[in-house]
Amino acid sequence: MSPITPTLSVSKLKTQFATRAGIVKAVDDVSFSVMPGQIMGLVGESGSGKSMTGYSIMGLIDRPGEVVGGSVLLQGKELRGLSAEAMRAVRGERIAMIFQDPMMTLNPVLRIDTQMMEAVFAHHDVGKDTARAMARDALARVGIPSPDERLLAYPHQFSGGMRQRVAIAIALLNKPALIICDEPTTALDVTIQGQILYEMQKLCRESGTALIWITHDLSVVAGLADTVSVMYAGKIVESGTALQVLEQPRHPYTHGLIASAPSRNPRGRPLRQIPGMTPSLLNLPVGCAFRDRCDRATSACEAQPALEKFDGRALRCFHPVTEEAPA
Repeated sequence: MSPITPTLSVSKLKTQFATRAGIVKAVDDVSFSVMPGQIMGLVGESGSGKSMTGYSIMGLIDRPGEVVGGSVLLQGKELRGLSAEAMRAVRGERIAMIFQDPMMTLNPVLRIDTQMMEAVFAHHDVGKDTARAMARDALARVGIPSPDERLLAYPHQFSGGMRQRVAIAIALLNKPALIICDEPTTALDVTIQGQILYEMQKLCRESGTALIWITHDLSVVAGLADTVSVMYAGKIVESGTALQVLEQPRHPYTHGLIASAPSRNPRGRPLRQIPGMTPSLLNLPVGCAFRDRCDRATSACEAQPALEKFDGRALRCFHPVTEEAPA
């Protein structure tokens, strides 16, 4: 039996930005893969490089930024090096991205039906009736009531949550092999967020679509993802199954993130926290970027740790945590 080809395979991806102050290594030696129907959570605090990883995969990095190294394979075919025209043909049909701000997706002066039907016409030779039916079905799938009426509306006639659901519907239109979600439910209320998460899980299970969910919210990842990769200062520091990473974290940064969650702290006591601040990507410490904030750091951490197999996962650390995360 032949092995299943990953929907997405990223290897040693590097994205840099040239600034007056120097080179910013926004994404530095990032590698992971996502299988058909699998949901991967890409977790990290602001500035960790998780969104830039998504943009790099989509080919949305412009000057002064540049993808300077690595490989991005979509269903076994290399995306890096494709012409702008070839990449446009891939986006929307085989790979789609949902942004945190829906107005990055929607044109404020065009009706919803016009925008959704254009997304269909860009990749399929179908008539207007078929395109409209596809648009209506996509709106219904994300829980928008009266989809026929909503198709005739403009973006300003929708609430923020409704606009985000329209953006998600557009991403689902062409049933892509991979969807990258950049915190798309942050602006939604908890009820709608739960509905969207359920629909995305259902889509992946039924259609085999792979999903990368970029977020800083560990609670969302815990209920959604099959695998989790944790980023810090442009690098993946730990990756494994959701159960491994969230229940038995081995990297000190992951352990600190989970230990600082309010639910992990006894009532009435100060919240645990990771000391210090995330270093500037322009002025990273020598060796491990986390060492100045880590209570396990030694002189060995002045060398750069490689991402290696440890305890059934991938880990970038010389001194892994062996005790369990606080209950």
